[in-house]
Amino acid sequence: MSQGPRSGLAAVSSALLAMSRHLEVRDVLKTIVASARELLDAQYAALGVPDDHGGFAQFVVDGVSDEQWKAIGPLPRQHGILAAMLQEAEIERLADVRKDPRFEGWPSAHPDMSDFLGLPIRDGDEVIGALFLANKNCPKPEGSCGFTEEDEDLLGILAQHAAIALTNARLYERSRELTIAEERSRLAHELHDAVSQKLFSLRLTAQAAAALIDRDPSRAKGELHQVAALAAEAADELRAAVVELRPAALDEDGLVATLRTQIQVLDRAHSARVTFAGHGVKALPAAQEEAVLRVTQEALHNALRHSGGEHVDVTLDRRGSGAVLRITDDGDGFEPKAIRRAGRHLGLVSMRDRASGVGGTLTVESAPGKGTVIEMEVPGG
Repeated sequence: MSQGPRSGLAAVSSALLAMSRHLEVRDVLKTIVASARELLDAQYAALGVPDDHGGFAQFVVDGVSDEQWKAIGPLPRQHGILAAMLQEAEIERLADVRKDPRFEGWPSAHPDMSDFLGLPIRDGDEVIGALFLANKNCPKPEGSCGFTEEDEDLLGILAQHAAIALTNARLYERSRELTIAEERSRLAHELHDAVSQKLFSLRLTAQAAAALIDRDPSRAKGELHQVAALAAEAADELRAAVVELRPAALDEDGLVATLRTQIQVLDRAHSARVTFAGHGVKALPAAQEEAVLRVTQEALHNALRHSGGEHVDVTLDRRGSGAVLRITDDGDGFEPKAIRRAGRHLGLVSMRDRASGVGGTLTVESAPGKGTVIEMEVPGG
């Protein structure tokens, strides 16, 4: 670019390497957008993945703060310039997007934009997304666009590889979903076969005991001992199945990546903003990692379903050889004096049991109108 083709090729190489490091779709989208903005030295960048209903299934931005993005409002629809990228599948390079006849305005909180470069991302003949950049960081004579033909070429190269990275990420996620579904199906069959046999035997033995209770109490007592033994075996079968239900993602991706992925899904699915930050956490023993994941899931379910808050923040920080999990929401909160009732309602007893079961602790802070903070500390190995 300004320093010649060599620096441009080096930047493209760095961008492609960055994209290849991620397998989650959301991470790939963010990397593409950040790489495009840095590569072309633009103030803003965005990438939209269309849905089948005139909107966007995903829309990722770079250069806009979280506060700005929240103030802008709902995801854009497929209209104006955005629609042109998806429908006409042509590159658009404009000196001032606001003067284009297809421009339809933007929300009041939207940052001001002028020069514009956009192009489709294709997988064969299918347009799977559109990449947009605005406000090139360079001097622009009146009426001219800061983006150049060289920028078009570089962005075209990036878009081709972005299509590959995005397609691979989608295939990876689909493959993992199928693997999880197959594993659940296998466990369901094993659970049904093993436990059903035990329960059938238990039922027959209990019926025999009932028939003998009056005419042969001694034999009835023996049958009741057998009932107790069968019940214990059924419980053991259930516990073994539950142990096998440890989330596969924990073993494959680790605790931090698993939390990040699940929280990104919740953020897209709910109107509340859900964020995650992990700092310096090392791998924990399997039981601790599963306990942290389960408590996070329970706490997020409570916050998103019951608190009425607009923000839920999850952090996981290293503390010694262990970790500290913190889930904070800005919702309605509750009265600490009613903690027993709230504990049953919000699953706090279960969360405390999970924490104590791995040698950890769980604390809850809340007040009416002040939100809720749940903190869990677990030791390391």
